[in-house]
Amino acid sequence: MILEVSLQTADDLVQFGAKLGGLLHGGETLELVGDIGAGKTTLTKGLARGLQIDDEVQSPTFTISRNYEAADGLRLAHYDFYRLPDAGIMKMELDEAIHDSHTITVIEWSDVVNNLLPTDVLQIVIQVQPDDSRKLTLKSSGEKSRRIVEKLR
Repeated sequence: MILEVSLQTADDLVQFGAKLGGLLHGGETLELVGDIGAGKTTLTKGLARGLQIDDEVQSPTFTISRNYEAADGLRLAHYDFYRLPDAGIMKMELDEAIHDSHTITVIEWSDVVNNLLPTDVLQIVIQVQPDDSRKLTLKSSGEKSRRIVEKLR
């Protein structure tokens, strides 16, 4: 299932992320696709807000991963593989996060870990438009991600 959403501002992107975050219950994998500066981390900040995470979300570009605890026992695991030629030592950590029913896994620059992704992934492609707005294309690849996209319609 595919859903396209147009958002005008960074605040709109955060609000959309918060709405999406409120629909997540753990065990979901989100693949964020977009150029540098498209808003992948901004969307993740919104996800954290929707999951009621108080910590400030920062880009994991230099740390590769950042984890945030939600009040209800859920965890947001945020990965950025932009700087890596392969998953390397992160493979085991990523695999654990993906298969943990209490973790929402968000992956930026997933090319080097595509073979590790589960079959059910919610892919969110963020495209910067000429007027600096954002076009989001959400693609579900399984039952769980399909239900999420349906709720966002």
